[in-house]
Amino acid sequence: MWSVLWANLGRKRSRMILTLSSIIVAFILFTLVEALQYALIGGVDLAGQDRLMSMHKVSFTQPLPRSYLERVRAVEGVRSAISLNWFGGYFKDERTQVFSYPVLGETALQDVYPEIVVNPEHLSTWMQERTGALVGRAMADTMGWKVNDIVPIRSAIYFKKDGSNTWDMKIVGIFDNANGDTNGLYFHYDYFNEGLANQDYIGWIGLRLKDKNQGAQVAAHIDTMFANSSAETKTSTEKAFVQSFANQFGNVSAIVTVIVVAVFFTMLLVTANSMAQSVRERTSEIGIMKTLGFTSTQVTALILAEALLITFIGGLIGLLLGTLAVKGIAEAVKQFLPLMTVPHHAYFLGITCMALLGIVSGVVPCWQAWQLKITDALRRG
Repeated sequence: MWSVLWANLGRKRSRMILTLSSIIVAFILFTLVEALQYALIGGVDLAGQDRLMSMHKVSFTQPLPRSYLERVRAVEGVRSAISLNWFGGYFKDERTQVFSYPVLGETALQDVYPEIVVNPEHLSTWMQERTGALVGRAMADTMGWKVNDIVPIRSAIYFKKDGSNTWDMKIVGIFDNANGDTNGLYFHYDYFNEGLANQDYIGWIGLRLKDKNQGAQVAAHIDTMFANSSAETKTSTEKAFVQSFANQFGNVSAIVTVIVVAVFFTMLLVTANSMAQSVRERTSEIGIMKTLGFTSTQVTALILAEALLITFIGGLIGLLLGTLAVKGIAEAVKQFLPLMTVPHHAYFLGITCMALLGIVSGVVPCWQAWQLKITDALRRG
């Protein structure tokens, strides 16, 4: 059977190569799109289940009064809390973005975000160093920074009283992250705040719960506490916060779904047409096989196996080449998309698509072969 199968695939080499190439390109595109989707919204899956984010009701870009942090810390059910600001940082020029965050409540940083791993000595130095900054390993590698370097970080959003937008920071430690994202920089809110004309405003509050099952009650309590104030809050799970941030790029999931469906529908037409044409060319051979004792079930199984084989060969090659391409792209864009990688579920989805593509594209040819009578096949041949 295998010899017959391979012989059928190689009968029209040019057609087989073109069909195979089309499938390979489709799965390369599928892999790239899945990696891009994960890079944009992958943080949603990594979000902590016992963390809430409290921000301005209008948008996270709107500031909250600094005093809100202490009031949130006092809420029953809150284990610890810190505030962060979106600094809009860049190094040298605006093309070199630095994801940097002034942190208020630094001593609770690792309690709120236990996935952050940093040398205790570096953390202690950071607590004592007014201009100190903790830098993620990926960012340090990209920028070529090392401990004790002093780097000027400019802000595209904030300006000091003297009109400058530069904060000189001393790299005192490099952190890792159990979730993999080490493309950030943390520095002291007080150092950031002291030079501003409009002081004592924070961006959002990240808080960790004593009991993750109390999230809804704590969130409602916080929002009620600030209701009817000049800066009302919207408190949600970290997952919802990350999703809302990702949605600024548009509905990424919907866009990806449309692209993938369009690609695979086109590939279905191409593969189905190729298989149907191949079966039509072998009508007399199918008649001879049935004459020699091959049952309709065996003949259709052979045709279906042929469709599955070509889709799996092309699909697996496409996934492999796509993965290699993603690794190369990820290295080039890790400063902007640190989570650029192919998620594990994409491989399972890809293999499922290969099976469906092979089965559906083989349905019509299989049905034709099943219905074909020996006399009709020999007469047509």
